[in-house]
Amino acid sequence: MTEFLFSDQSKWLWVAAMALAMFFPVRKLIWVMTVRRAIRKGGGENVDEAEQARLMRRASFTSALLSFVFSLYYVSHFFKS
Repeated sequence: MTEFLFSDQSKWLWVAAMALAMFFPVRKLIWVMTVRRAIRKGGGENVDEAEQARLMRRASFTSALLSFVFSLYYVSHFFKS
């Protein structure tokens, strides 16, 4: 079993595991930064629940893309040697 986990065939398993592990903290970080930026630019009264939900969807998409690309790069670099 351990031979499979550290072989080239399990590369996509590691990419998926790392992307999933990074997704939630990165999404929260991006969401907090965008909400704070929206409050700073437009005031606290302009950032209601609907706007926060929209910003969360944007942060989710950005986080998924960023986590996948970073984990793909990292794992391919790790398995290169």
